[in-house]
Amino acid sequence: MLAVGVSATLQAAEVKVAVAANFTAPMQQIAAQFERDTGHKAQLAFGATGKFYAQIKNGAPFQVFLSADDETPAKLAQDGLAAADSRFTYAIGRLVLWSAKPGYVDAKGEVLKRGGFKHLALANPKTAPYGAAAVECLNHLGLLAQIEPKFVQGENIAQTQQFIGTGNAELGFVALSQVMHDGKIASGSAWLVPTALHAPIRQDAVLLTAGRGNPAAEALLNYLKSDKARAIIRGYGYDL
Repeated sequence: MLAVGVSATLQAAEVKVAVAANFTAPMQQIAAQFERDTGHKAQLAFGATGKFYAQIKNGAPFQVFLSADDETPAKLAQDGLAAADSRFTYAIGRLVLWSAKPGYVDAKGEVLKRGGFKHLALANPKTAPYGAAAVECLNHLGLLAQIEPKFVQGENIAQTQQFIGTGNAELGFVALSQVMHDGKIASGSAWLVPTALHAPIRQDAVLLTAGRGNPAAEALLNYLKSDKARAIIRGYGYDL
């Protein structure tokens, strides 16, 4: 038994993972289960997809990247910083208009047309795919020019949720996974934005150049495709 324990310890490895902020809660849960099942440890960093791209280009030592879109991992592969054949979609995100106030956001999002609010929060559309999807939604509804002066931009989707939660913005666009618990909106009020109002938020994972040969990196990418991981991902409102 001692020999088996020593062998498992020697084989266990660690992987540094850059994770899009919208995927914080499910990834924390997946990483804990991953470590229990494999012995490998995932060291997680959360932030905006665009900022991670810049950091990786500048030599940040991440080994796996879980993006909030499918374009950034593809660009990294084109740049020679990721293995193109390792890229796959691990989740399809859902955008939600959310307010911390119960009853403030109606089930059809009519609050956007009625106005009456001073601030609407969204993640920086230049660096955060959910922010870009929010802009696309407003543009599709013909409300962008009207509402844009009221924008409060978060550095990433996590900061955006903080703006809304603290009341600095009456409402805003966040990821469904951030406000969902046990299959329903945990607090406040929300409108689940129809997928027809923006391009699909396909979130891709990719093995970065620094992760080649790291058994934990390859194991984590495979684990994301497992039934256990997929059940967790679904539980936070993502499509697969």
